[in-house]
Amino acid sequence: MKIGDKVSVVDEDLSGVITSVKGNIVVFKDEYGFTYQYPKEKLVPKDADLYENIRIIKKAEPKKVVSKKHQKNHMVLDLHFHHLVKNPSDYDSFERLFIQKTKLIEVLNFCRKHNLKRLEIVHGIGDGTLQRMVMDVLESQSDIDFYNKEILHHQSGAVMIEFH
Repeated sequence: MKIGDKVSVVDEDLSGVITSVKGNIVVFKDEYGFTYQYPKEKLVPKDADLYENIRIIKKAEPKKVVSKKHQKNHMVLDLHFHHLVKNPSDYDSFERLFIQKTKLIEVLNFCRKHNLKRLEIVHGIGDGTLQRMVMDVLESQSDIDFYNKEILHHQSGAVMIEFH
């Protein structure tokens, strides 16, 4: 630091031009003409050119990995029969219901195994046979809460399940 350099005080909103240097003590004058004395370690050079030649390197931020159990989207199981098999017309009503029940139990076990928190089961409205089967299976399960997705239960075509 030498006479004529611009400096700024480290922990204060104060800056000015150096008027004299006496050992470790620097005297400077602010823009209003007031003089101040500070030790050298409390001052920093105030030079815009000092920062111009510094190369800035932008680093790519690492992607945040979100586990499946913390994903905001819940899993959806659609029990409409044409989603479960290739040729729905090849099965009679008993086989259809058995396949749907088996799929429901498989997915419930999958959710428990992978610690998923929520599952939506779409059963549709229809004549209520599938809906009754879904409710029977859910009532037989432990450590779950379930509720119809819509306010009017008879118009709900889906059930939301929350695992404990």
